[in-house]
Amino acid sequence: MANTTIRDVAKKAGVGVGTVSRVINRNPAVRESTRQKVLAAIEELEFTPSPIARRLSLGKTMTVAVIAPFFVRPSYVERFRGLDTVFAESDYDFVLYNVETIERRDYCFKELARSDKVDGLLIMSLVPQNNVVRRFQNAGIPTVLVDAAHPELSHIIIDDFEGGYNATKHLINLGHRYIAYISDHMHESPFNFQPVIDRYRGYRQALADADIPYKPEYHRQGELSREVAKTMTIELLQLPEPPTAVFAYSDTQAFGALRAARELNIAVPEQLSIIGYDDIEIAEYLHLTTIRQELYDSGKLGAQMLLKVINNPTAEPDTILLPTTLIERGTTAPLPIHI
Repeated sequence: MANTTIRDVAKKAGVGVGTVSRVINRNPAVRESTRQKVLAAIEELEFTPSPIARRLSLGKTMTVAVIAPFFVRPSYVERFRGLDTVFAESDYDFVLYNVETIERRDYCFKELARSDKVDGLLIMSLVPQNNVVRRFQNAGIPTVLVDAAHPELSHIIIDDFEGGYNATKHLINLGHRYIAYISDHMHESPFNFQPVIDRYRGYRQALADADIPYKPEYHRQGELSREVAKTMTIELLQLPEPPTAVFAYSDTQAFGALRAARELNIAVPEQLSIIGYDDIEIAEYLHLTTIRQELYDSGKLGAQMLLKVINNPTAEPDTILLPTTLIERGTTAPLPIHI
């Protein structure tokens, strides 16, 4: 019904306007029989509450912010899919903030540390410093981290050490001893992403456990792109003693490694094994052996965790550690006997 107001609903249900407001806002202090009468009146009159009025009545923005670096990367897109399924079923809208520089990160952290901006923050892959965490806490902004950790904030992380270890161990089990690792920038990155370091640590530990000497020239770092990964892989394959296997920090870089092998007429996996990380959708179509991390689930669980913190801001910080899984496809194979 056009132009139906909350007063029309109250009159139809035989209750006060305040009672209708409490039902709309899911206030538990309403008898179930009364709640049903109000809901029936809302349905019959086809009443749609004003979002602005509802926000004012709740004293909330009904909006959460999601901050992510380089959010067009496939791994972040998959996480966004997961959190969208949760927020779409909630009363909250979410706004994405892309961060590609330290200045942009600091601006977002400062601007969003205000209760009149958002009701909660979900931060991906960026670890806020202690003073920033204090700022969020003093402003009363519930904050959750995904793919990053801080002891005073609830967070969801992937066991990237395990993932890096298992990727390298898979290649070792196939007989490879000359194993390279191509990655995103480690300490050179202004964001100092922990997964880059943890996967590298897993790679080093797997080599050590198998008594395989670490070769510094086998580790190449560069911008996370197919083109850069292709260049790094070509450099590796043109070494006097080239690797027989390449572990790539991400599927995106693994695709670059595959292109490098193709340009050099090196057969994969007959002459060179390549393993990626993430298991993004296209990895299956390219038959890429990879380490699956639960990207969709991490986004979904992150959104659920944030709603939980919003509803119970005084609860102790919670931690969820998600495992990884080796997905064997067609880009890794036993080391040829003649090598």
